[in-house]
Amino acid sequence: MAGVWTLCGICFGIFLIFKNISSSESSSSSSSFTDHLDRYYLLLFMMFLLLTLLAIVAASFVIAANQRSLQRIKKLKNTIVSAGDDVSKSIRRLITAMTRIQYLLLPYDRKTSQELNVTTHRLGKESRTIQNFVRSHERPIDVAIQTSYVAHLVIAMVNLLLLIAALVLLLSHWHPGLIFIICFCWILTALCWVLTGFDFSLHTFAQDSCSAFEDYVQDPQNNILSSILPCMNSTNSDEILTGIGSTVHDFIGELNLQITEVYSRIKLNEQNDGLFGFGMICDPFSGAPNYSYVPEVCPEDAIPIGSIPDILSRFTCYNENSTQVCSRNGKILPEDTYNEASAYSHSVQYMLNVFPDLQNLAECSMVKDAFSDVFLHQCRPFRTSLRWLWASMLSLSISMMLLELTWIVKAFQEKGRCFSRCSIFPRQSNPL
Repeated sequence: MAGVWTLCGICFGIFLIFKNISSSESSSSSSSFTDHLDRYYLLLFMMFLLLTLLAIVAASFVIAANQRSLQRIKKLKNTIVSAGDDVSKSIRRLITAMTRIQYLLLPYDRKTSQELNVTTHRLGKESRTIQNFVRSHERPIDVAIQTSYVAHLVIAMVNLLLLIAALVLLLSHWHPGLIFIICFCWILTALCWVLTGFDFSLHTFAQDSCSAFEDYVQDPQNNILSSILPCMNSTNSDEILTGIGSTVHDFIGELNLQITEVYSRIKLNEQNDGLFGFGMICDPFSGAPNYSYVPEVCPEDAIPIGSIPDILSRFTCYNENSTQVCSRNGKILPEDTYNEASAYSHSVQYMLNVFPDLQNLAECSMVKDAFSDVFLHQCRPFRTSLRWLWASMLSLSISMMLLELTWIVKAFQEKGRCFSRCSIFPRQSNPL
């Protein structure tokens, strides 16, 4: 529509140029046309006032809808960017934990330590990729949002100023100024149609995006977004989490068996458990086949696996002490065994600390939660704000187009007439 309006303006301008060149030949027809318009001074003025009022209301709605849509777009963008930041932070926490585990296990399990080193570098690369993606796209998105906001605001404000100026010029009957306003507003109306088309495209894009979010929330696997997002297949993620849960569950189960043997060897009973602070280790994983992570199922008297070194230190025979002294004091655990047990227990505790992050990453929970929030709480007001912006721009474009035509007819009507200031009707010429 903007192109059609611009083309019409060019054709009309060419027509006026040729008309002025051949004005002497067509003076009679031009005179008859203006004489015919003399009967509609009041009607044209009322149409001018009505269309001006409609254009002012439409421009005001554009300003309000533009502000509202800016807030909605920024909120939606921040939700998605925050999800990317949360994923990156979770990966960094996982990298920190794996680096600690890697150095703890290096003296006792070099193969596992090397595998963790490879995994850590891979996670670091993934984290940098996500950060670069967010940073490289966040700035252009912000620029696009601000550009659209400023363009709508400037167009609406300039429209308001020109409408007021046109009203003043029409009441003062300054014909050259009115012609200038008509030419300038013709260009401005074309820009209004450009923004109207942009708003319609943006509204259509918002509808399609919200439909994609809805489909992803309902069925994450069979969705177009699943091929774009770096999320694992649910089957693969379940296998990884089940494997980790099974390993930790079996390890803690073996430790609890060892604790039972220690109880029997040092002849502790339930009455003096509290004296030594030596209870069963908390196993936060359920049994086979799922090995779900449920830390709340641990008994209140269960101890975290990370506390094992503190407890074992009471029974450790350090190298600086003699065997006889250690035996006399009930310290039966060699220091090397204590160091190895401490490394493994701290490694498992570090893994348990970041297991919720690992679970969220494997299941893509942060992305799913962000999309769910967008679909459930933001999509509807987001679409509504863009619909209002598009409708307001469409109303402003139509009002300005009709007002332009009214101004042109009014300019033809007042051409060659003399008016008193603020008068609607021309002054009557005195007969000689």
